Amino acid sequence: MEFTDLYINGEWRSTSDRFDVNNPATEEVLASVASADIADADAALDAADAAMKDWAARTPRERSEVLRRAWELMTARLDHFAHLITLENGKAGVDAKGEATYAAEFFRWFAEEAVRADGMITHAPASGARIMVQHKPAGLAVLITPWNYPAAMGTRKIAPALAAGCGVIIKPASETPLTMLALMPLLEQAGVPKGLVNVLPSRRTGALVDHMLHDPRVRVVSFTGSTGVGQKLLKGAADQVLKPAMELGGNAPVVVFDDADMDVAIEGTMLAKMRNLGEACTAANRIYVHEDIAEEFTKRLTDRMSALKLGDGTDPSVDVGPLVNADTRDKVADFVADAVAKGASVECGGTVPEGKGFYYPPTVLSNVSEDADCVHDEIFGPVAAIQTFTDQDEVVRRANDTEYGLVAYVFSEDFKRALQVCERLEYGMVGLNRGLVSDPAAPFGGTKQSGLGREGGHEGMLEFMETQYISASW
Repeated sequence: MEFTDLYINGEWRSTSDRFDVNNPATEEVLASVASADIADADAALDAADAAMKDWAARTPRERSEVLRRAWELMTARLDHFAHLITLENGKAGVDAKGEATYAAEFFRWFAEEAVRADGMITHAPASGARIMVQHKPAGLAVLITPWNYPAAMGTRKIAPALAAGCGVIIKPASETPLTMLALMPLLEQAGVPKGLVNVLPSRRTGALVDHMLHDPRVRVVSFTGSTGVGQKLLKGAADQVLKPAMELGGNAPVVVFDDADMDVAIEGTMLAKMRNLGEACTAANRIYVHEDIAEEFTKRLTDRMSALKLGDGTDPSVDVGPLVNADTRDKVADFVADAVAKGASVECGGTVPEGKGFYYPPTVLSNVSEDADCVHDEIFGPVAAIQTFTDQDEVVRRANDTEYGLVAYVFSEDFKRALQVCERLEYGMVGLNRGLVSDPAAPFGGTKQSGLGREGGHEGMLEFMETQYISASW
């Protein structure tokens, strides 16, 4: 691998302390990557602080053009990034290409949003003073990204931060740092100033991030990952009253009514369940199917799932690659074993294959009990857990019966009923007759313990800005 060192102030910095990154398809070492310490974090903060002063002073159009070039350059190298994503994350090539495309789109979207940080001028109704409102860069941002989308979760944070005028320090997941490191030469070529973006892989994540969150120059922390880690970061952020953007865990319900278009429902459920092998916070976790169509739905979903080819994601014919590591695979296997012990039937899959690689086959479970562990926790793997329902109020109650509130999916041809159900669902996002909600132009985020703030859309840039109000008379 070409880029395996820390990226600080536009330069590659090696360290004696390093950690291995493995290929989940073969369990072989891909690369030895530098591990950042506190001194490295301080150097990155110094660099970002110095670079941000000039960057924030540039016109929105100048920042926009740099982001536009980043989109063009990344789009020209989608195959390269897709291959790298597959090597370190394991996802199949088609999934990896989809992520690379999605990741690049954040540069294009926020290139367009950079010039639209609109303020306003109006009269105070009582005093007659002018109320002048503008949005300003919030300050340095610490970005912490997960392993399931090594490119997209980085660009979804970097692009709005740069559009807003902020400098950033990125801490990529230790399982998948290579994609983010490989992005840095491209940003240099696009015109991102030296020091504005810094990447700090590290196996001492907790201490490193906590140190940065207590530096007074840091004003924003953006994290994608588990709710448990997010809660710890929020406690650390409270000491300096940082702006938090938290995209945390999910437990997405899929509700398929008896009047749903079966073809649309199957396609949408497959996408919601199997995009990224189910290793996504938006993945379908609980699939509620009306009992009148449950038999047909289960059979058709089983036929589709059992037809998927499992293997090394670098093989173009493979549909489903390995999970990211042994712990993730074993957790998925435990969910299946628990569901079966509590009465579920295995329609396909359900057995860990022999040999190298962290593989788990596409699996369909029917008759899943309400007390099965997979109903209450994220499966984060290629397992479709089907339950049935008869009553609309009942299924809404069951769908909302979770501490999470990221995304839900509804399938029905009765548009009036479908919209009424969507409005009753306690989720930040709902996919109606579709299994994909992620879009750079839309405000991505959840309610309850699924997070705070939004990524994407216009709101995504405002997470990295402060609103200033000036009361003026003239």
